[in-house]
Amino acid sequence: MNRAAPLQAIPLSMLQAFQQAASLHEQGRLWEAEQLYNTVLRADKRHFGALCRLGVIRLQQRRLEEAAGLYRRALKADKGSADAHHGLAFALTGLERLEEAVSHYRRALVLRPGFAEAHNNLGHTLQRLGRFEAAIAQYETALALNPAYDEARNNLGNTLPLVGRNHDAITQYEQAIAIRPDYAEAHWNCGNAFRSLGRPEEAIAQYEKALELKPNYAEAYNSLGNILRMLARSEEAAAQYRKALAVRPDYVDAYINLGVALVALGREEEALVQYARALAIKPGNCNALSRRGDTLARLKRYKEALASYEQALVTDPDHSEALNGLMLSAANACDWARTARLRQQAAARVAAGKFVEPFTFLGYCGDPALQLACAKTYIRHKVPELPPRLWSGAVWRNDRIRIAYLASGFHGHPTGYLTAGLIELHDRHRFEILGISTGPDDGSEIRARLVRAFDQFFDVRSKNDREVATLIHDLQIDIVIDRSGYTANARAEILACRPAPIQVSYIGFPGTLGADFYDYVIADRIVLPFGEQQFHIERIVHLPDSYLVTDSKLAIAEVTPSRQQAGLPEHGFVFCCFNNNYKITAPVFDVWMRLLHQVDGSVLWLLRSHAAAEINLKNEAAARGIDPTRLIFADRLKLDEHLARHRLADLFLDTLPYNAHTTASDALWAGLPLVTCLGEAFAGRVAASLLNAIGLPELITNSLDEYEILALRIATDPSLLRRLRDKLRHNRITCPLFDTERYRRHIEAAYMKMWEIWQRGDSPRSFTVEALANATA
Repeated sequence: MNRAAPLQAIPLSMLQAFQQAASLHEQGRLWEAEQLYNTVLRADKRHFGALCRLGVIRLQQRRLEEAAGLYRRALKADKGSADAHHGLAFALTGLERLEEAVSHYRRALVLRPGFAEAHNNLGHTLQRLGRFEAAIAQYETALALNPAYDEARNNLGNTLPLVGRNHDAITQYEQAIAIRPDYAEAHWNCGNAFRSLGRPEEAIAQYEKALELKPNYAEAYNSLGNILRMLARSEEAAAQYRKALAVRPDYVDAYINLGVALVALGREEEALVQYARALAIKPGNCNALSRRGDTLARLKRYKEALASYEQALVTDPDHSEALNGLMLSAANACDWARTARLRQQAAARVAAGKFVEPFTFLGYCGDPALQLACAKTYIRHKVPELPPRLWSGAVWRNDRIRIAYLASGFHGHPTGYLTAGLIELHDRHRFEILGISTGPDDGSEIRARLVRAFDQFFDVRSKNDREVATLIHDLQIDIVIDRSGYTANARAEILACRPAPIQVSYIGFPGTLGADFYDYVIADRIVLPFGEQQFHIERIVHLPDSYLVTDSKLAIAEVTPSRQQAGLPEHGFVFCCFNNNYKITAPVFDVWMRLLHQVDGSVLWLLRSHAAAEINLKNEAAARGIDPTRLIFADRLKLDEHLARHRLADLFLDTLPYNAHTTASDALWAGLPLVTCLGEAFAGRVAASLLNAIGLPELITNSLDEYEILALRIATDPSLLRRLRDKLRHNRITCPLFDTERYRRHIEAAYMKMWEIWQRGDSPRSFTVEALANATA
C-alpha cells in the first residue's frame, strides 16, 4: 500500500493543519505545533506523520513514556518505518530500557542500512551497556556513511578512553571541532581527555575555549575547577565552581567540588555549607554525604562523620570512599562496636577484589596475603592503565650516583624528623641527594633543615604526576626513593610513569605497594623475612640492624615536667602508649585493663587526640571494671618537650596489628622501656625490629598472653624495671639503633648494590646488606 494513501483521505483542511504543524515545529514553536498535531490525530488517531512528529516533541520535552507510546502507535500504522523504530529506541534509551532500545535500533538499520543517525545512537546505547568495542564499531560505521558527522566523532571520542585509547579520542574530538568549530561540547570532552592523560594546561585551554563558545556551560566551569584544584590552585578552582552554580543553581556536583576546594583552603565550615546545599537538592547523594563525612572527620567531629558515612552507605553499600571514611573514623574514635563489624566487612571486600584504602586496612588486618590483595586492587584503581614509560632501559653513568627522595612528609611529619640526619650525613663524594616534595610547606624548622640538607630540593605540589615524573627522568635520577607509599599527599602515579631505572619503597608505608613498578623495599630480617617474599611485589633488601632510620641529633628538653604538671598522680606505676588512637584495638585494650586491675595505683597514659576517642576509651574502661579516671590523656607538645615527659612513664605498651613505629623510636630514645608483641606482617613487627637493634630482644613477645605476662612482671618487679632502664640507657649509646652514621653507611651499601645490579643489566633481586666493619668509623 502506498504510505501516503491515508493522508489523501484527510480533508484538505487536515492536510493543511498537518503541514502547518510541521512548519511551526521546525520554527521551534512547539506548543502551537502540538495543538495542530492533536487536531490531526483527533481526525485520524492512526495518522503516522502526526504520531511521529508529536513523538519528537515529547522527546524534546523529555516526556519519554509518552514519546514511546506515540512511536508504538506509529509502528502499528506502519511497521516498516525505520524512523519510528529509531524514535522509539531513542525514547527507550532515555528510560534506561537499553536492551529493548538496541532491538529497535537494529530493526531500523535492517530497514535502512545507511541510517547514519541510527548507527550513532545505537553506539551510544551500547556504550551505556558497557559494550564498548561494539559501540565503537557503530560510530565508525556512522562515520563511514557520513565522514562529516561531528556528533558521531564526538561520541567515538567519548568511548575510546574506555578501552584505553585516550590519544585516539583527542584525534576524534579535534576532527569534530574541525567540522564544527563552534562545537563547545567537543572542546569540553577534549579537555577531559587531556586531563586523563595528565596534560592539564592543554585541558585548561580546551575548557576555556568551550566557555568562550558557550559562556553558560556549567559543566565546563566545573571541569575547569577540577583541574585547577588538581594543580593545587584551590582558590581559582572555587571561583570556577561558583560560576558553574551561577549558571545552574541546582548543580549538585559543583556544590560538592566547591566544598572540596574549600577544605583544601582550610575553610571546613564553609565546605559543610556547600555539602548541605547539595544534599538539600539531592538528599541521598553519596558523594556529598561521604565528602561531608571527610570534612567532619578533619574537624574531629567523629560522631557526625560516622553518621554521614553511614547515610551514604545506606544509599550505596558499595561506596568505597564512604566505607574507607567510616573505617578510619571508627578507628580514630575507638568505636570498637563498629570496627569489629567493619573488620569482617573490609577483609571480605579485599578478598573479593574490591577497593579498600591500604593504609586504613593496615589497622584492621594483619594478614599479609590480604594486605597484598588490598594493595594490588588499590593501585589498579588509582592507575587503571599504566602510562607510557619514561625510562625505557637506557644506562647512564653520572659523576655521582643520583638519588631522589620523593616524599609528602618533608615538614613537621614523623618521617621528616626520622630522616633529617640521614640526608645530612649522606656521602657527597659518592652520592648526589635530591628532595622532591609533594606535601605541604608548614614553615617549620624541620622543613628548613631538610631543604638545606638536600643538594637540590623541588616543591612539586603544583605539578601534575607526568610533569613530576618527567622532572625525575630529565634529571637522570639513578634511584628514586618513595618515602610515602599510600599515605596522605602521596602520589604513586608519578612512579607509575617509570621515570627512573631503580624505584624503591622506603619507611613511608609498612607493607607492600602491590605495584610492579617498584623494584625494591627497604626492610630488615624482623619486619620482613625473606620467607614473606610471596606477599610482596618488591624485592626485599635487608639492612643489618633495623630498617627504620633514626636521628641521633634529636633534641630532648632538659627540663622534665612534674607528675602534677603532666596530670599524673604523684605515686603509682605509669603505663603509657603515645600511639595514635586509631592503633588501639579492643584485644590490646583488654590486656591493658587487666594490667590496671592487677597493678594497684597504676594508670594508663595516652595521647589526647579528640573528645570522641577519649569518651569511648573511658567508657570501655568502665565497662571492664576500671575507674575511667585511671586513663590520663596527654596534650600534644613540641617534640623536645614531648620526649622529655617520657621520663615520667615507667613502661610503654605497644599496639597490634599496627605497632608503634616513630613513637617506639621516641620512647627508646627518651629511655623508656617498651613491651611489644610480634605481629603477622610488617606493620606489626616494627617495634620488635627496634628493640632488637637496641639490644633488648627480651622485651619482644610472640602472643598477647606473653605480652601481658611480661608487662605485669616488669610492673611488679622494681628491680627488673631498674635493670631494663639501665640497660636501655647504656645500649642507647652503644647499640646500632641510634647510630645514624652506621645506618647511613649500610643504606648507602644497599643503594650501591641496587645500582651495580642495574649497571650489569640484571633484574632486581632480594639481597642482604652485611654489617660493615668499623661502621661507626
